[in-house]
Order: sequence, then C-alpha cells, then structure tokens
Amino acid sequence: MARPVGEASQGGRWRALVALAVAFISDSAEGGLVNVLFPVIRQSLQLGVDALGLLSSISRVARMVFGPLWSVAADRYGRTRVLVLVTGVWGIWTAAAGLAQDFTQLLILYSIGVIGTVASEPIANALLTDLFAEHERGRAYGAIRSVGTGGGLVLVPLIGQLASIPDGWRLGMLLMGLLSMLSGLLIALFVREPPRRQAANEFAGVRMADVIGLFRIPSFALLAAMLPMVTSLLVFPFFVTFFVDARGWPTGDATLLFGVFMAGFALSSIIGGVLGDQFERRRGPNGRIMLMQLYLLGFAAVSYLALQRDWGRGAAVYGVQLLFGLVASIGFSGVVLPMVSAIVPTRLAATAFAVLFSLIQGLAAAVLTLALGALAQWYGFANAMLWLVTLPYLANALCWFAFYRVYPHDVAAQRAAHEVAG
Repeated sequence: MARPVGEASQGGRWRALVALAVAFISDSAEGGLVNVLFPVIRQSLQLGVDALGLLSSISRVARMVFGPLWSVAADRYGRTRVLVLVTGVWGIWTAAAGLAQDFTQLLILYSIGVIGTVASEPIANALLTDLFAEHERGRAYGAIRSVGTGGGLVLVPLIGQLASIPDGWRLGMLLMGLLSMLSGLLIALFVREPPRRQAANEFAGVRMADVIGLFRIPSFALLAAMLPMVTSLLVFPFFVTFFVDARGWPTGDATLLFGVFMAGFALSSIIGGVLGDQFERRRGPNGRIMLMQLYLLGFAAVSYLALQRDWGRGAAVYGVQLLFGLVASIGFSGVVLPMVSAIVPTRLAATAFAVLFSLIQGLAAAVLTLALGALAQWYGFANAMLWLVTLPYLANALCWFAFYRVYPHDVAAQRAAHEVAG
C-alpha cells in the first residue's frame, strides 16, 4: 500500500488540510459572489443574463490557461510557496473589483483576480497526494471539499443578504478579497511542503514531455475525454439566477435555497470520499468505477427532478434541492480525484490535476457556460439545463464502462513504479 511522502504528524496533516480548505472557501466564495448577487449586479450595471455567462466563462478560461501554469510552477518551485502568493497576495484584485464603475472595469478587475484564485484547487489536491496514503485519500479529498463547501454554506446566506444593501455586491468583493488574504496567511503558518523522494529525476523539473506522457496513461486519457460530460459545474453559476428568472423567486429567497443545496453538497463530499474508499476496499480498483456509474445515473435523475419540475416554494422544493446537493459531489471526491492520484507519478500530481481540471474541464466549462447563458436567454433556462446538465450525465454513465479495461492495470503499474522509486 502506498504511503504518504514525508513524516508529517497526523494532527499536522489535518491542520494543513483545514488551512487548504480555507483557500477553497475563499476561491469558491469569490466566484459565488458573482453567481449569487448577479441579479443585483445586473440591475446596478444594466446587464443581461448573457453577462453572467461571460463572467462565469472568464473564470473557466482562467482556470484552463493559468491553472496548469501555476501548477507547473508549484511542482518546480514549491507548492506551498506558490499557494501563498496566488491565494493570499492576489486577493487584492478581488477587493479592487468592488470599485468597478461599469461592466468593462468589472470584467477586467475580476479577470485579473481569478487568474490567481484558479491555482489553489489543483495545487492543494497535489499536496494531499503527498500528505495522505492511497487508502486515506478519498476521505481527505472528501474532507477538504466538505470543509470548503461548509464554509461556503455559511457565506452564501450572508452574501445573499448584501442584495438588500445598495451596492452591497461591492462590499462583498472587498470582503472576499480580505478572506483570500487570510487564507494565504493560514497556508504560510500551517502548511509545510512535504519532503519528496530524492531520486535523481524528482528534482529535474516538469517538462512538456512529462505533460504529454500523462496522456500515454490510458486511464488519464479516458478521464480527459469524459470530463467535458461532467457538467454539474454549470449548476453553480446559474442556480440563483435560474430560480429568479425561471421560477420567479426573489434574490434573497433564491440565495437561501442555494444554501440548502450547498448544505447537501458539503455532506456529499464526505459521503463520496467514504463510499469511494469502501468501494475500493471491497471491489479493488473496479470499485471506484462502479461507484462513478451509480453516481452519474443518480445525478441525472435528481437533476431532472430539481431543475425540470416546479415544486413551488414550500418544504418540497427545499427537500429536493437538499437531495440534489447530497448527490452532486459523490463522484468527484470519491472517484475522480483519488483515481488521478492512483495513476500518475507523485512529482507530476499538481500538473496532472491542472491539465485535467483546469485546462480540459476549464475549456469545456467555459464553452458550456457561454452556451448555457445564450440558450437560457433565447430558449429558456429549463431547456438549457436539460440539454447541458442532465443529458450529458446519462451519456457519461455508459462511457465509463471503458475504464474497466484499463484502470486496474494503470493502478498496478503506478504502484510498482512507486515501490521501485521508494
């Protein structure tokens, strides 16, 4: 069984995880501010719903372009050092976005801000690969996403209340910038770079040939192909505006409903991590594939209920959205993230996460976000959600049968390489 790199204590590892989770809270809250308060930003700056698609796609493009660059720098110069820069110091740009006087200024300042915030997820995921053994990583990934989401759960209703304050979104930008700076301070204090194995090639730096070599791992190539069909990311930027425009909810009430969804999402990350580890213990490498297929089918069914049916404003709609959140993150924390850790060399972990989730998924999400914004404007929100969120999950469930042929072999190959290097 693969062991974590380094000799960090149990308590030290979990303190580091919490510090990294605060960076997740900060980064998700910055994007969430635009998503949750867009109805009042739209009113303040006289915008259409397609502007939300543009703002959301900017963050996806930044994730696609700069996520891999930051991650390569982290693999080469130190993950903790780079995280302090891009999650801490960079928060000043988010704060400055609150001073924007028109949409052009907001677009420029927000775009600069997200260049830094997109770095935390792939680098933090790679640090967890170093800090936790293979059999613990599902719980670790679930925990960091759960703590991050739980923090967002607290912030979302608070952010939503800014809708009742004139230009409250500006105050929100300032607060999110300060939170980002706080996360950088916590990382500097509590996250220590784990020492890496000192084989000759460990310090050679990441080369383009290494990145290309990742695609020679069959499971990695399949993940790259399947990620564009994991379209749940589209729910987050459009959730509040969907209920305002398609269901007629006030912004504040829609924000509270989003908080219920996020409460389920926070629990979903823990549930997914625990289930992923259990499925692997009982079924071996194929266990995570089985769980992913169940998740994909479940998400398609629940997303249909949550987004295609109007449940009114009583207890039923809150129950459905809570169930939606409970399902939403199972596959990512319990399957996808641990799978990447199990098949790529440790020294390329941050780069691998960035290539998959920043470059490839970022590009797909940018295109789909623009498409959903346009489709929602012309053909209605419900139709756009059906075609771009629900149906791709059904197709993906079938595509995942391909992993049964390659993933167990790739896991065995990486474990053998790890033992030789160790």
